[in-house]
Amino acid sequence: MAAAKTVMVQAGDREVRVSSPDRVIYEATEMTGEVTKLMVAEYFASVEDGLMRALRDRPTALERWTSGVRPGMKLATGPQDRNADAFYQKRVPKGAPDYLETATITFPSGRTADEICPTEIAVPVWCAHMGTLTFHPWPVRRNDVDHPDELRIDLDPQPGTTFGDAVRVAGVARELLGDLGMTGFAKTSGNRGIHVYVRISPEWDFAAVRHAAIAFGRELEKRDDGVTTAWWKEERGERIFVDFNQNTRDRTIASAYSLRPIAGAPVSTPLSWDELASLDSPAGLNLFTVPERLASDGDPWAAIDDVHHSLQPLLDLWDEHPVELNFPPDHPKMPGEPPRVQPSKKVESHWDEDGNRIPD
Repeated sequence: MAAAKTVMVQAGDREVRVSSPDRVIYEATEMTGEVTKLMVAEYFASVEDGLMRALRDRPTALERWTSGVRPGMKLATGPQDRNADAFYQKRVPKGAPDYLETATITFPSGRTADEICPTEIAVPVWCAHMGTLTFHPWPVRRNDVDHPDELRIDLDPQPGTTFGDAVRVAGVARELLGDLGMTGFAKTSGNRGIHVYVRISPEWDFAAVRHAAIAFGRELEKRDDGVTTAWWKEERGERIFVDFNQNTRDRTIASAYSLRPIAGAPVSTPLSWDELASLDSPAGLNLFTVPERLASDGDPWAAIDDVHHSLQPLLDLWDEHPVELNFPPDHPKMPGEPPRVQPSKKVESHWDEDGNRIPD
């Protein structure tokens, strides 16, 4: 009998059509079975409570792996990757259903775009039909897209460090937040890293939130010598990098309950602080295990929206040492930014005191 061409998946109050339901998205591993496109759609429907808490009313870019995940496949990150296997979708795809809502966002270049803005679980399920595995929401709500309501602390293990190192640093981050009168919520990245989110009052622009992240990273460096805020990889060493630029306009992090394009269908999974402290490996947190965990124990981030903190304590720390750090390479050059050249390749005489290249 021929395989079904489409199936309908129940997503909240709607049925969503999923084409090519038997397409294998993740191949089987020693720990997990194969995952089909239908299973991805059903997974998103099953984690509705947590996923919608992460996405609701947020402009969201899609990471689409339309042919599935295989070793050697590449994700496009720019025009140079035209032949890549997967890509980011920052504008609403053609053929979107009429219930899909949008939000208009402005890129650092000044260009604008209408991005998907999930308001119900049928939207992420439809995105699975379009090959989406990972959701990348902006740290804003659509009623105010210029003032973030999240501070995102991305703890990124560098070569020579382990997930255990990231767990240790996350614990130090929690202590620092407590000293600042702030509450953080932790999740695995779905790979080796850890993300800590703090809800903030939407009173500050992206520049201020990024400066707060830099100040936080610098304070974390003081408390743990295994932490760095060095932008250039050659300067980071075997330490956990606090990626402050994840708080820059148009930079996003995989949402809670997103799948990641790694063998085994891992999930970026919210955890309680006690769970995180005792976690040796995030490998067991995947498409097969997370829905049952959410159904039985609830979402560890259920209270994340209860309190929105002031960013002022971190901005006060920034004001004590207001030294700018590099922006991402695709971001316009900013006032006070250091030269965008690797320290090992920098020739001092080629740059003025403001970090601008001196014409030959």
